Amino acid sequence: MSTVTLSAVPGPATIYPKAVSAMLPVIGKPAKVATDAGLPDTVFRLEDIRIDRDSLQKYCHTTGLPFGATVPVTYLFVLSFPLAMTVMVDPKFPLGAIGSVHIENTIERFRAIGVDEPLTIETHAERLRAHRKGMLVDMVSEFFVGAERVAVQTSTFLKQQRTSLSDGARGPAPKETVPPPPDRIVSVDLGLIRQYADASGDRNPIHMADLSAKAFGFSKAIAHGMWSAATALANIEGSLPGAVTYTVRFGKPILLPAKVNAYTEAVDGGYDVSLLNRRKGYPHLTGTVRPRG
Repeated sequence: MSTVTLSAVPGPATIYPKAVSAMLPVIGKPAKVATDAGLPDTVFRLEDIRIDRDSLQKYCHTTGLPFGATVPVTYLFVLSFPLAMTVMVDPKFPLGAIGSVHIENTIERFRAIGVDEPLTIETHAERLRAHRKGMLVDMVSEFFVGAERVAVQTSTFLKQQRTSLSDGARGPAPKETVPPPPDRIVSVDLGLIRQYADASGDRNPIHMADLSAKAFGFSKAIAHGMWSAATALANIEGSLPGAVTYTVRFGKPILLPAKVNAYTEAVDGGYDVSLLNRRKGYPHLTGTVRPRG
């Protein structure tokens, strides 16, 4: 792979116009991704990234995470997001940045990372593959302090379409039953999600307004999946070890406004976390938090 070192963090004003133009007929990306489509052979790199404490504090305020001397584990996604979007708006990348569905996320942190530590981030795409719901691709970001690799963040995105696997066996449908009493109830509305969008830089139209969300098939604006992943850790982030792996799967989207049931269970030296629909009990998010080594 070739490496492109960027001189500055790409901002929304640069990224989103490219993402929108990729959706346009004729000049945009194909409506269907071929199973043999290639991925950009490029690693995008940012050096000497300094965390803005004000932005981090706003992020913690919107998610309920503690604000302190170390970087919350899910904030690594936020730091790598501009690079991931840079990959996705590359003309050679087969999926559109807008309309792709974030279905799974894994963050492997090898030690606690200080807020004041300068970071180098490298991001690339890999493993384009068929799924019964469409085409999947992994966006992989590696984090370094000097020469030390301190974390890896992998986001899996889905382009919904028919594939050779679409007629295969389906897993069980999400259960719809009254859930048990929650450990806590999480409230979220469009105002909070817009604050999260400002803090995280993720201003995908499906999160920003009901009207723009309807253009992508949602009845209302929806909460960011990674907002859910962060708020699911709100009560335990401060007790996590430095070396930890956090994996989440996103279920049905949270339509705004909403209240959801949050659960945290101590398991195998770590935790299982989930956010469930309050009336029907189906999952919006399920996750595992486990110590490394």
